[in-house]
Amino acid sequence: MGGLLRDCALAAFVAAAMALPMLGFRLVDSANGLSLAGRFDLVAWSAGLVFAGRLALGLLPSLPALPALPARLGNLRFGAGWAMAAFAVALPFLPFADRNLVDKATLVLIYVMLGWGLNIVVGLAGLLDLGFVAFYAVGAYSYALLSQTFGLSFWVCLPLAGVMAACFGLVLGFPVLRLRGDYIAIVTMGLGEIIRVILQNWQDVTGGPNGISGIERPSLFGLSFKAVPPDGQTGFAEFFGMDYSADHRVIFLYFLILALALITNLFTLRIRRLPVGRAWEALREDEIACRSLGINPTTVKLSAFALGAMFAGFAGSFFATRQGFISPESFTFIESAVILAIVVLGGMGSQIGIVLAALLLVGLPEWFRELQQYRMLAFGGAMVLIMLWKPAGLLSQRQPTIRLGGAK
Repeated sequence: MGGLLRDCALAAFVAAAMALPMLGFRLVDSANGLSLAGRFDLVAWSAGLVFAGRLALGLLPSLPALPALPARLGNLRFGAGWAMAAFAVALPFLPFADRNLVDKATLVLIYVMLGWGLNIVVGLAGLLDLGFVAFYAVGAYSYALLSQTFGLSFWVCLPLAGVMAACFGLVLGFPVLRLRGDYIAIVTMGLGEIIRVILQNWQDVTGGPNGISGIERPSLFGLSFKAVPPDGQTGFAEFFGMDYSADHRVIFLYFLILALALITNLFTLRIRRLPVGRAWEALREDEIACRSLGINPTTVKLSAFALGAMFAGFAGSFFATRQGFISPESFTFIESAVILAIVVLGGMGSQIGIVLAALLLVGLPEWFRELQQYRMLAFGGAMVLIMLWKPAGLLSQRQPTIRLGGAK
């Protein structure tokens, strides 16, 4: 017990030393100018919380073991998935749901869709991809350029942008065919930065740092959500005999990304039970054994990159039409890091885990934005706690989708 207390005291001391320059002082504006004031109570709180947390982690192994989870945990996850989908459908119509909440939920769903796309590459195929944001950018720019150059609608540009991103996935997948492990991460990170630099400097096509503005918004079967519909189109509110409201477009965009995300989820759940999905899992577990079974790793890797990139392209198309403006600054390496963190923290291979991780990593910082710099401190603390509590992710799913002999 004495050793545990010494460890707790040392952890608290380190926390206080780190919190002192960040939280211990602040500049106060007064009549005499700026002056330095102390906030040592926050430093003490930080040290106390770390001490209590380290003590709790030390006492956990001495607690009696919890009873085993029921064998039908998969049924619980299945029910939870349907419950979450039902809640997502009903969210805009709930009494507490305002425009701000729906808009933030739309942002979370974009990252959920990106996480499900990257889960094909990382969670199922076991290929560590740090340049996934490149396919996200290709989808966004493909939609913007096709829409503005050829005057195509969102519903035509959406599949085309997905095909373009999938083609880039095939092209970028070739350099990593002979690589494994960390080397794949290094190469994909470099390829992702190459795409961003091209977007930054190819000004004649991409607009360079200025980006592309005035991107066309989607319509619902020809019904416009603008206050003054373009010539030849009817307004959504006018068609249904309602008063115009800007909330209609926000709710429509929410249901649009919700539908795209659910299609991505259903497609992933289905394809992982097909031969190509089982080949991904075989490649993830052991590439040498995968070769010995007659599976071509080249085809398996390229299929994973192409399909994951396709869903990233769909998400990029929606991002472009939702923002109305895109620039290379929206597709930096930090975006790839956040998407990968969502997959890892949620549990590689787990669809529901990715939803929970997206809520934690994207939703909470947005909802607590008024806390300013403290929200990122809480963000980092939450990531540390998750990795200490569940190193494999919130809901890790490494079991094979189908077993031989009909075993469940």
